[in-house]
Amino acid sequence: MALSACTARALRQPLQPEQGAPSRTTCPRRHSRVEAELAESRPGSFAASVRAGPPRGVSQGFYSQPIQDKPLKASSSLAGALSAPLLALLPRGRRRRMHDLRRRWDLGSLCRALLTRGLAALGHSLKHVLSAIFSKIFGPLASVGNMDEKSNKLLLALVMFFLFAVIVLQYVCPGTECQLLRLQAFSSPVPDPYHSEDESSARFLPRYNFSRSDLLRKVDFDIKGDDLIVFLHIQKTGGTTFGRHLVRNIQLEQPCECRVGQKKCTCHRPGKRETWLFSRFSTGWSCGLHADWTELTSCVPAMVDGKRDARLRPSRNFHYITILRDPVSRYLSEWRHVQRGATWKASLHVCDGRPPTSKELPSCYTGDDWSGCPLKEFMDCPYNLANNRQVRMLSDLTLVGCYNLSVMPEKQRNKVLLESAKSNLKHMAFFGLTEFQRKTQYLFEKTFNMNFISPFTQYNTTRASSVEINEEVQKHIERLNFLDMELYSYAKDLFLQRYQFMRQKEHQEARRKRLEQRKFLRGRFLQTHFQGQRQGQSQNPTQNQSQNPNLNANQNLTQNLTPNLTQNLSQKENRSNQKRNPGQDQKGSNNSNGINDYIGSVEKWR
Repeated sequence: MALSACTARALRQPLQPEQGAPSRTTCPRRHSRVEAELAESRPGSFAASVRAGPPRGVSQGFYSQPIQDKPLKASSSLAGALSAPLLALLPRGRRRRMHDLRRRWDLGSLCRALLTRGLAALGHSLKHVLSAIFSKIFGPLASVGNMDEKSNKLLLALVMFFLFAVIVLQYVCPGTECQLLRLQAFSSPVPDPYHSEDESSARFLPRYNFSRSDLLRKVDFDIKGDDLIVFLHIQKTGGTTFGRHLVRNIQLEQPCECRVGQKKCTCHRPGKRETWLFSRFSTGWSCGLHADWTELTSCVPAMVDGKRDARLRPSRNFHYITILRDPVSRYLSEWRHVQRGATWKASLHVCDGRPPTSKELPSCYTGDDWSGCPLKEFMDCPYNLANNRQVRMLSDLTLVGCYNLSVMPEKQRNKVLLESAKSNLKHMAFFGLTEFQRKTQYLFEKTFNMNFISPFTQYNTTRASSVEINEEVQKHIERLNFLDMELYSYAKDLFLQRYQFMRQKEHQEARRKRLEQRKFLRGRFLQTHFQGQRQGQSQNPTQNQSQNPNLNANQNLTQNLTPNLTQNLSQKENRSNQKRNPGQDQKGSNNSNGINDYIGSVEKWR
């Protein structure tokens, strides 16, 4: 291959610095910029084609191979020998762009080198600081030579201990629910957990008048007997959480056996292979998916004792319980659940011995599910069972002809359903409200005399609360659920009155126990005081008579003090008996002044 004259001339020129260029110093890049300016000022020279290289302090890049201005070795290849003079054939702008690209590569390498050296220097400094600290602390125990190794091991041990503590803390105390991490517990007294659970005052103005028997709900539930608790689970009321509390969070002699990976738990009575709880997590959906009041009252007795002879069936008490929720929040939560693909097709809706026909209970959708439906479409369906679901599931549907809407007018049907739901709810053994978790726990414990292991948690943020609706949509939902709105108002009033009644009864019982304890301690104190006086008088009778001439009167007063004291305390506690027997008060008035003075002196001495 023939070379051009310019190329051959360039090959024949020795690769040495040109005349007039400054000589190299020990640092080859000290005057690189000056060399580059002098080389570019002489057009046609070979030095003008060779770039000056990266600036001072910039290392050569990984991919950059700068052309060195020293003679090539004889053993270099032809391509390596031609690489430098061929740059002279490129235009000046192209050479400048290549030089800028190489400088950018070198700047990236410089940044990486600075970061690496900086981190190394920081780690080295930290190591020396820790070594100095550990040498001062553990100086008497180790020498300076092996201090670095020991300090590294100790630092590693501290880091491992810190990571282990963090893991244990997250396991024992997940999230922000741990009471130990709340600084308010150290700065302020523990508040009443039932006072402002719903961010409102604990006292309210009742709207309904209930009798004492309606407010006092105390069930004599014997878990070792034959009684059964039946949980009526209404959709989207928090029943799943409450159902888990029933099988996992109750202190029992024989707790429920819950295995990993299984939804149902085995809840047997102590010493028997028979369940005491009829719920989703103990017996499953034995009477159908989310069975209502009409289904459970006809299904549960036959399901529990169906295999036994009628003469051998025990006389059971079925204690029905349920949970209610604010109708608007429950409706929105059910819409979100249906939007995700829930259908509840497995629900039987058995009433009067048969399920409803497709004409009596049409479907709101045509496909497999109603997933992705908008809220407007969900509200516009006239056959949607989400409308007034709580009233329908708590009422006796046989009173209105089940799902046959042609039996009676709509207005009369709604009235009968509402009154039936109110009556069943009032006579239930227990019902709770989703918005009052701690009060629900308290009433259940007082009703069944069963305590939970851990307290209930009030969740103020739910899927329904995340749905933003305007006032018009909320009013429309309230009109669709007008029966549920009235039932919930009735249930909330009854629930809070029961809570206040049980709390007042608990305070009265505690006050009565304190009075009885004080009365007992006072009698014991007076008895020991009188016995000490009698023993002292019996030891020194002559001395006591000489010092106290009125000993007989004092002995009579001491002997009669105990019965008179008891009579006086009984008179203070039973004011009504004093009013009925005024003669008795006059009879004991002579000795009451002296006794009261003596009691006052004893109290003053105490």
